[in-house]
Amino acid sequence: MAATCKTCTDRIPSMSTELSRNERIKEASGYLRGTLAEGLSEVATGAITEDDQQLVKFHGMYLQDDRDLRPERTRKKLEKAFAFMIRLRMPGGVCTPDQWLRLDRIARDYANRTLRITTRQTFQYHGVIKSNLKATMQAIDAALLDTLAACGDVNRNVLAATNPHQSRAHRAAHALAKEISDYLLPKTPAYREIWLDGEKIAGGEEEVVEPIYGRTYLPRKFKIVVAVPPSNEVDVFAQDLGFIAILDAAGEIAGYNVTVGGGMGMTHGEPETFPRTADVMGFCAPEDAVKVAEAVVSVQRDWGDRANRKHARLKYTIEDRGLAAFLAEVERRLGKPLGAPRPFAFDGNGDRYGWTDGEDGLRHLTLFIENGRLRDIPGGPSLLTGMRRIAEVHKGEFRLTANQNVIIANVAPGDAPAIEALVRQHGLAMNASGLRRNAMACVALPTCGLALAESERYLPSLVAALEENLARHGLAEDDIVIRMTGCPNGCARPYLAEIGLVGKGPGRYNLYLGGAFDGSRMSKLYAEDVGHDDIVAALDPLFAAYAWRREPGERFSAFLIRDGRVAATTNGPDFHRNTGPLASRAAE
Repeated sequence: MAATCKTCTDRIPSMSTELSRNERIKEASGYLRGTLAEGLSEVATGAITEDDQQLVKFHGMYLQDDRDLRPERTRKKLEKAFAFMIRLRMPGGVCTPDQWLRLDRIARDYANRTLRITTRQTFQYHGVIKSNLKATMQAIDAALLDTLAACGDVNRNVLAATNPHQSRAHRAAHALAKEISDYLLPKTPAYREIWLDGEKIAGGEEEVVEPIYGRTYLPRKFKIVVAVPPSNEVDVFAQDLGFIAILDAAGEIAGYNVTVGGGMGMTHGEPETFPRTADVMGFCAPEDAVKVAEAVVSVQRDWGDRANRKHARLKYTIEDRGLAAFLAEVERRLGKPLGAPRPFAFDGNGDRYGWTDGEDGLRHLTLFIENGRLRDIPGGPSLLTGMRRIAEVHKGEFRLTANQNVIIANVAPGDAPAIEALVRQHGLAMNASGLRRNAMACVALPTCGLALAESERYLPSLVAALEENLARHGLAEDDIVIRMTGCPNGCARPYLAEIGLVGKGPGRYNLYLGGAFDGSRMSKLYAEDVGHDDIVAALDPLFAAYAWRREPGERFSAFLIRDGRVAATTNGPDFHRNTGPLASRAAE
């Protein structure tokens, strides 16, 4: 049984007629209304009902609690310390200085006095209590931003290349990201009714039509990016749908290679779940890109598994149906064939730090923000204040990156010295090692309810321990990608890292190695359920061998595979095969 809408009649049933609980909640929600409005007025609790906890994700937020406080509050027989995480929708991660100042004010008035840059090129707030929800949402609206579809079973924030070396190309990438985001935005008035006190539509929910999504939206979350080679900083192969810009001799976008079927999530101990890199499906002209996105989304809407949420992402649809069948259906709905993929090459998936000059003569400063957390540290850097001071004088714009960093973009050459002075004054100019500047972590504890282990709070100290060994081997400045998540859902894309760490339990992680430096190949499980000392001990001899036997220009992960340390992962189910150190090297 699949969702229906007034404009779509050729639905293909999902793999089972037994819908999951989430599907039933969506179907009965009245286009995402549920009882959210009533729940906000319930003062006896800081929480909302279980059904509404699923629906509120579509509005851009999750109900969480401070897990550091759980034991004490349990002893005192108090309710959990509930609060909401709120994520913004910011296609391509672009905002103006005025918007930055407004968002900074919200962080200090209603959240925990931090701004968190996410791996989806946007901001999220933590610690917003229920009684402040509407005021926060209305302040976001006043900044001409919103949170609709930042979470939930819909197309989420669309990422776009931020490479400032190619001003025309990255402007076009951002324009496409925004166009796709707007086109695939849910049409329900529930967001405005609940959070912005908008008037309800006369006649009720029967007047609402979701021409793309239908009453039950998508089977699971859906992620889209626009990449501009040679930089793959948006990790196009980790996404459900990707557009890889193909440039002509003049640097203009001639069209896009279309990728489908990437996704990072899995479940420990369930080999039928796995991360997957996207396949290159074909090529489309720039004017067809939005319609291609609609066709891909609609096929997944109709073919995706609505009975088993662990099997509901597009990656499983393509594994089950085959790429050829999926392409044929996309082309049928598009009304034309896609072209053959065109050559492209990526050279990495990290950011370019420091000052760069764009084609238009303007300057861009990329700042490293460790794990994306902007805050003022007593006695240390004042990152939140520093960025606020910059926003007060900056005349260009800000761009958030998919690696949790920020670009102060479009700076006139004459304004650069003032920006540079503020950066240094507030500790924003961090001199990071090659490993640290390529590190990324999800939030995990204490707020994420899915976290099995620490991530954001632990990765910096692990990196510090690894930096000592790298320096001893002469590798301090070598770029090596390391990523960590507190659970196997993979929000920081650890399975594409050269070194990936995924939480297994308190202080315990699975160690993955061998992901390609450019994000095109997944890693392989190397050591299971290891703690800090074991991680450091496992990596040190690999660093030593890399320093001694690498070939010119060879990346760490490529060396590990060539030297027989770990098997290369092809795709999909192969992720779980041939794991651990290879026998040829295990005896060393």
